[in-house]
Amino acid sequence: MEKIWSIRLIRLAAIFGFIGTFIGSQMAGEMDYAMRPIHAHILLAGWLSVFAWGIFYKVYTIKYKKMVAVHGILSIVGSIGLTVGMWMYNFNPFNLNETFVLIFFIVGGSLLLLAFLLFVLITWFVERPEEKARTL
Repeated sequence: MEKIWSIRLIRLAAIFGFIGTFIGSQMAGEMDYAMRPIHAHILLAGWLSVFAWGIFYKVYTIKYKKMVAVHGILSIVGSIGLTVGMWMYNFNPFNLNETFVLIFFIVGGSLLLLAFLLFVLITWFVERPEEKARTL
């Protein structure tokens, strides 16, 4: 289970990394830094955090597999929701209802916060190497 979520999270992180660096390049080329907060959150919440979680799952085996799946889903939905919500909140390019945009932004950030909290718990349920050896 961890290996499947590892590659999913790393692939998503790669997409975030590309988008974040593209936005940074675009801002530098245009000398317009209005997207700076979105750029920063894409690279930190999207690229860095999601990549770190992917590597963690590649390295460690977790005792409770369902926690990994729940964390993976929260991570994906939360990181996308936060960054897209922040973009929509700051620019509202589709002229959506302001209340909807605000709720979208808040829900995305809240789901990402839950993903971080769940990750804290997951780190306490890592199988130790000697436990693996006993089961073999």
